[in-house]
Amino acid sequence: MNITLEQAEKAIAASKAKATEIDTKMNICVVDAGANLVAFARMDGAWLGSVDISFKKAKTARYFDMPTGEIGKLSQPGEALYNIEHSNGGLISFPGGLPIKNKEGDIIGAIGVSGSTVENDHTVANAGIEAL
Repeated sequence: MNITLEQAEKAIAASKAKATEIDTKMNICVVDAGANLVAFARMDGAWLGSVDISFKKAKTARYFDMPTGEIGKLSQPGEALYNIEHSNGGLISFPGGLPIKNKEGDIIGAIGVSGSTVENDHTVANAGIEAL
């Protein structure tokens, strides 16, 4: 089961609204259950370098079915996933990527947000999740 374009666009709209509310500019990416791009938005003035980061956050969250911030904790020196960010063509191991689940709890995709502090990135990504 995959996230639909309609759902992805709804998540992006909610994320954009939250970014505007907290006065930041974001790149927002939604991928399906196979980690394929479904929808993307780059807010006017958002950092170009964050385009790739938002996509990698979404893919990372889907590849491992957990928030990217949790992967970050597990990828520190001495931890079980140390250096995992070098796998899969490059992963992101800091907050801003979240799995998306349907009402039954199945993962149907993920959202990745980049363009501000990791706290803001996570807040904006979570707004997209909450809209669904």
